[in-house]
Amino acid sequence: MKKDHITDDLIHDIVNSISENKPLRKKLPGGGRLHIDRQLPFLCVYRKPHPSGGDDADKDSDKGTEQLLLGEAAYLLIGDHPNQQERLHQFVFEIAKALEQAFGHICLLELWAEDFNAESDDNISQPAFKIFAPQERTPQRFLNELENALLHIEVDGKKSEVEVTYQKQITPPCLDPLLNVEQLQALNCIHVGLAVNPIYRDHETKELLPFHLKELQHGLARALKRGFFTFAREHTRYRPRHYHQLGRRAMTKAVWDTDQQLAEISDTFDLLLYVSPVNSAEAWETFKENRYEKPPAFLYRSRNINPSLVKRALFQIPVDRIEDPTLAHIFSEKRNELDRQITLVADRNTRRFLLGSRQLYGDPESELLELAKSILKTVSRENPASDMEYLMPEEIAHRAHMEFEYYRQQDPSLPATVEIRDDIPGILVSHGKLLVGKDARIHVSRINGVINHEVGTHILTHHNGNQQPFRELYVGMAGYESLQEGLAVLAEYLCGELLASRLRLLAGRVLAVDMITTGADFVECFKNLQQDLGFAHRTAFEISMRVYRGGGYTKDLVYLRGLSQLLRYLKEGHALEPLYLGKISHDYLDFIEELQWREILKKPCLRPRYLNTEAIHDRLKDLRKGLSVLDLIAC
Repeated sequence: MKKDHITDDLIHDIVNSISENKPLRKKLPGGGRLHIDRQLPFLCVYRKPHPSGGDDADKDSDKGTEQLLLGEAAYLLIGDHPNQQERLHQFVFEIAKALEQAFGHICLLELWAEDFNAESDDNISQPAFKIFAPQERTPQRFLNELENALLHIEVDGKKSEVEVTYQKQITPPCLDPLLNVEQLQALNCIHVGLAVNPIYRDHETKELLPFHLKELQHGLARALKRGFFTFAREHTRYRPRHYHQLGRRAMTKAVWDTDQQLAEISDTFDLLLYVSPVNSAEAWETFKENRYEKPPAFLYRSRNINPSLVKRALFQIPVDRIEDPTLAHIFSEKRNELDRQITLVADRNTRRFLLGSRQLYGDPESELLELAKSILKTVSRENPASDMEYLMPEEIAHRAHMEFEYYRQQDPSLPATVEIRDDIPGILVSHGKLLVGKDARIHVSRINGVINHEVGTHILTHHNGNQQPFRELYVGMAGYESLQEGLAVLAEYLCGELLASRLRLLAGRVLAVDMITTGADFVECFKNLQQDLGFAHRTAFEISMRVYRGGGYTKDLVYLRGLSQLLRYLKEGHALEPLYLGKISHDYLDFIEELQWREILKKPCLRPRYLNTEAIHDRLKDLRKGLSVLDLIAC
């Protein structure tokens, strides 16, 4: 038998794998591919149109259409090779039969492109669908849900149009039906057609439009799962609890390669360390000697990467080969963020640095600015404490070691360490290590808050993320800082140590970011913080240093921004604990929920200590009632 034919042996092997619920991913003879994650009550099918007259120029006439199904958990792509057509109907019948035996009913959804008659250029780019439904045994609730889900798809800001048509037999133009009426009835199989307006390619040149294709694929993947969810619950023995459960679980090699390579590049540098001055104490003394009139000169550690070479490696990562639209989006955004971060490393201490930082973190939105101003106006200043009430670096390190031992009782594999360093200001976490500056000091009333901020949030989520299948969950998703710092500040509140002075500090950072983005220099920012907003000289210097380091590092607005976002999230009734499964982004919480339903992500390995305290229940109950940021001080 020729290798470009579908053979009995091939059909037998595939049917056996389906019956044993084994994952299937096969290239088919003569072109095409079969992907079945596991037993599911549906199969999506695409048949490549036959070239007219065998002309090679027609082979790419349907560019992009088959890519719309690549994110599905069960799909069959059929090539246009003549030898594949000979056994096609039997091939589809046997696959459908094996799936039908597992569920009692099966939905066969066939997708094709159809140039809808457009009367204007605007309609050419209008996302539109035609659903072709059977006249007999019509699955009305499934069709209603599919139609509603398709109507929610938007591409380039344009909403979809959907039309439903009923036919005796369903098939793309110029092709035979996949299965005849008798076969469909014998199989308890419902055949539905879905024609899509090919807005993902240029109407004249037929070249692909990748942004349109990406948007449409992501929207269609969600719409199909919503429809299949209703079909499963209405017509089969399967009872999924959420439509996301019908998504893919098996990962392709491109996914693992992309995740690994992105994490490796992320681990080669630490932007925060690169922009942390190594002479902060000396710079303060010089600034003070100059009567606060001359901007300090900050020194930085050497950069150990070549940005050009790292970027070359970054854009060789096979993100574009990932079929799953959710994972493709997550990894693509991480690559974009790394690109900007690497540019910042190259642009340190230049005028371009501030512009790049604003690309990463944005400017303070008006609502955030008003909140910061309200805090500074409303929250009273605290009297400075005596030096005897402060803990020194060795005591801070000892307290951190005690916290590590507590968490190692839950998971002995926790690798966290603490180092006292003379080249960093204050305290920070880098790649899962707690770094304490030799000049750091913490007031005794804040040590639990600081430990829960740094260890109970940053190190804990780093470790939890390292237990997930994707390394991105410990190096940090794109834009993870807002949620991460929001959780860290909330930890201070939950352990009872979010002081008024701390909230004023976070508000001062937001206003300092606003000042640098509106043109103020270091001295102007310092004087505004000290003279107009009432911060102590050293505190005003440290706020200014954090914002003006490297040329303008605007990350410091994420603390108050993240806390505000998190309070709204809890008010909406969402759970807190799942947020500790890794370094996740507020913008991607829907994606995280989807990956959890798909049984790809695990529950958090470590649980923050403060969630086990007696006071936590009342505090969380109050948060869910809708406490504002200002309310946290009174509590």
